[in-house]
Formats: sequence, C-alpha cells, structure tokens
Amino acid sequence: MANNSSGSNQINVPQARDALNNMKYEIARELGVNLKQGYNGDLTSREAGYVGGYMVKRLIEQAEHQMAGQQNW
Repeated sequence: MANNSSGSNQINVPQARDALNNMKYEIARELGVNLKQGYNGDLTSREAGYVGGYMVKRLIEQAEHQMAGQQNW
C-alpha cells in the first residue's frame, strides 16, 4: 500500500472522481449542509468535517459489503 504523506487530497483512481463528488453532495444534503459547486469557504470546520467523516464511513461500509460478497449499497 502506498503512503501518501504529501497531505494532498489526490484521487488515486481518476475514474472515481464523479462518484466521489456525487457522494459528497448526497451526504451534504442528508446532513443539511449547504454545499455548493465551487467555493465553500463559508462552511464551518464542523460542517466540512461532518461531510468528510460521513464519506469515509460510507466508503468503509461499501468496502466491507464488497469484501463480504454483498454488493447491496
């Protein structure tokens, strides 16, 4: 596994970019966070953290389902 210590938020699989963006906006809507296309500097750290945290949670759940052979997401 590669160690990405540069601190950047690079997408390692470019084909996943659209799916990740869709997930981000879907999760923001579910949480009631007003995430817009483009600049979102008016979001609080807490709001941005909620969206990112839930993205990680959902990605882990999807990986667990895939590992278990259940692709019901």
